[in-house]
Amino acid sequence: MNKLQDQCDETCEGTLHIAELKQQLISESTAAGLADIFKALGDPTRVKIIHTLLQQELCVHDLTLVLEMGQSAVSHQLRYLRNLRIVKRRKVGKTVFYSLDDEHIEQIFVQMLQHMKHE
Repeated sequence: MNKLQDQCDETCEGTLHIAELKQQLISESTAAGLADIFKALGDPTRVKIIHTLLQQELCVHDLTLVLEMGQSAVSHQLRYLRNLRIVKRRKVGKTVFYSLDDEHIEQIFVQMLQHMKHE
């Protein structure tokens, strides 16, 4: 049985040394925030909501019709996405309209869609 090795068999030829890579490593809070965003994208219902809002801003009622879901379930998912700053809301009278928070969310989503379609 071979023992696990603590070192590479050969000298690595990387351009940055371990110390430099450690200095450039993202913070724990940034890593956790990014993981939360990807976790949000791990739910098919939330993905459908994001995809729908990519097309246009909609109120909760219209989202329930598109997704064929109850208003409570859609509102719950929108609240989750809003807390992560993936979607934002705009109130007009009693009606609340939802849209994607900014173009970064749109770009991430479109890039992932293109990746999924790429063969």
